[in-house]
Amino acid sequence: MTQTHINPTATAEPHSVEHRPLWKVGVTAGLVGAAATSLTAAVARAADVSLEIKGEQIPISAFAVLTFVGAMLGVGLATLLSRRGRRPRRSFMRMTVVLTVLSILPDAFADTDGASRIVLAVTHLVAAAIIVPSIASRLAR
Repeated sequence: MTQTHINPTATAEPHSVEHRPLWKVGVTAGLVGAAATSLTAAVARAADVSLEIKGEQIPISAFAVLTFVGAMLGVGLATLLSRRGRRPRRSFMRMTVVLTVLSILPDAFADTDGASRIVLAVTHLVAAAIIVPSIASRLAR
């Protein structure tokens, strides 16, 4: 009979997000968020949601670009809070919840149909659901 010994102190170091710099996590989350909001808009358009404001159709690429810009602004906010805040993760989460709600307000009053308003608001929530937790995970509690 062969005996196998396992050393409980020897562990393989898994590759995790914890070891990636904040900006890389933000870029990755921004790209994933951009793809998700673009897909959401494309699916809505395929389902005959106009996604027009004042009679002008919003390009699908605009969802990607603005989502990525928002992610980079989030990285900037997170960087500032991590340098100056006592509880950067908590502050970041509170601020991003408020900013997400504020970002949806213009959609509620946009010169468009109800279905488009809903899809526009959903794209904000999709982006926030992907980007905010990713960035927050890199901040100290």
